[in-house]
Amino acid sequence: MKLRTIIGLLLIVAGGWKLANMWNIVDNDWLWSQPWTVYVAPVLLLYVGAGTIVNSFRKDPDQWLRRPLPINEDGKRINCSVHYGGDEYIYHGESFHGARLDAFCGGIRMDLREATITEDEEIEICTFCGGIELFVPKTVNVVVKSRSFIGAVGNHAARIVDPKAPCLHIIADNFLGGVDIKN
Repeated sequence: MKLRTIIGLLLIVAGGWKLANMWNIVDNDWLWSQPWTVYVAPVLLLYVGAGTIVNSFRKDPDQWLRRPLPINEDGKRINCSVHYGGDEYIYHGESFHGARLDAFCGGIRMDLREATITEDEEIEICTFCGGIELFVPKTVNVVVKSRSFIGAVGNHAARIVDPKAPCLHIIADNFLGGVDIKN
């Protein structure tokens, strides 16, 4: 584990500790006696901690482990799950038939730019303190449905005017995490 990741985890614990004090789960008022720390400090600690963890995986390319495509039992849909790390999946002409991507305090980078997509497909995404970077081909439309809490989905993929073009349906649930979609 990198030093940035450890610092991020410590900051998240400190923010959670402050919230526990505010909700009278623990008593440590002597530590938080300054008026500005009541609401600013926990939010700031949680934000900086989560940002440090996510950025530690984005900025260090050696942490992305190239993995073979994890094909499901039906031979089509793939399931990818990451905990405290980063995995990269790259399609080189293989057919894509949907995916389930889970990132818990880590990240997934999936490159579909060379994948063969002939019909509408669905990608389910769940993140918790993590992120997903998704590269899509320019020949497909992307439709996003998202439920996020302190997170978001950024869809930077180009729109296709052809109504017969296949469509990728992205269904994302984010908690302190995010998804970035681009060509």
